[in-house]
Amino acid sequence: MMKILVCIKQVLDSDRPVRIHSSGKWIETDPHGLYRMNRFDEFALEEALRIREAFPGTWVDALSVGPERAAQTVRRALELGADEGIHILLDDERYRMPWETASRIAAYAGNKGYDLILAGVMAEDDMQGQVGPMVAEIMGYSSATAVMSEKLIPDDNRIYVERELEGGHREAFALTLPALLSVQSGINRPRYPALSHVLRARSQKLITIAAKTWNPPAPRDHVVCLVEPAPVKSSVFLSGSPLEKAEKLVKILRENAWL
Repeated sequence: MMKILVCIKQVLDSDRPVRIHSSGKWIETDPHGLYRMNRFDEFALEEALRIREAFPGTWVDALSVGPERAAQTVRRALELGADEGIHILLDDERYRMPWETASRIAAYAGNKGYDLILAGVMAEDDMQGQVGPMVAEIMGYSSATAVMSEKLIPDDNRIYVERELEGGHREAFALTLPALLSVQSGINRPRYPALSHVLRARSQKLITIAAKTWNPPAPRDHVVCLVEPAPVKSSVFLSGSPLEKAEKLVKILRENAWL
């Protein structure tokens, strides 16, 4: 039986206002805010479910590292069709650098015998795409990033992938299993949850493990500070007749050396 682990992250809904915390180290958390699964991770989960459909008997786990509220996102993965949900529970809301998150994922997955680990190409909140490759490095898995297509051949113990390059080009690889893939958006079309999965997810118990179960990894980097972007210059509205507006516009362009 093939085992697949999908790494998912809970992020603040992008439609909500984002404010920097007074510490300057991360954004303010909103207890009443809307949180959801990182959209890039939705493609990774969908790809795992499609592999399971192509190879019956495949088992799909979904794992998230986060505070108590992240359990909602793990349960969402169950609603979409994951077989098991794992929540590595953090005891506070502070921001974790990719190395900390990757170390905890690898600590859990290290002895579970996963043939394939899938992750989104990046996270929406910090735009980091490092957790997946770091997990692969810690666990000694072969890996590929920005994967746009994959073809799994279990009998050959390999997976064939194409990854996206700049300019619309693609690079093809044959990776020996076990492997980790960071999946690019657009590789598939994520499905809507089936009613049977939604009902199952309501009662299924999550595997919850306190992050302090493992000794925290020695930090390799840290956030120095976050700052708001500089405000853009205010707009200037030109008044007068069309000729007067044109003359004012030409003057502004010349003063700024744009003409």
